[in-house]
Amino acid sequence: MTVRRTLQAVGAALAGAVSAPDAAAPPADPRAVRALLADIGLLHPRAPESDVPLTLCRFQARAGLTIDGVAGPRTVQALTRAAREARHIRSLGLAA
Repeated sequence: MTVRRTLQAVGAALAGAVSAPDAAAPPADPRAVRALLADIGLLHPRAPESDVPLTLCRFQARAGLTIDGVAGPRTVQALTRAAREARHIRSLGLAA
């Protein structure tokens, strides 16, 4: 999945979440969440699917979010922001 398609999927998830209360918002597309976790360097792109929930919980803990392993609106927003920052750092040649 390309970065553009990932961001489109996340944007669509967020657009739905903005118009609905938190409880009614569906979780984000698992492929998009997986791509964002890989983009920020927390998940290897070929990691087993079973690694995603634990990795998502680790991200939520680091971001100060509710640790539930669910990619709700706040988690997706934080993931998107972290991925954007990681891409920017890489574009500047500052990433190891």
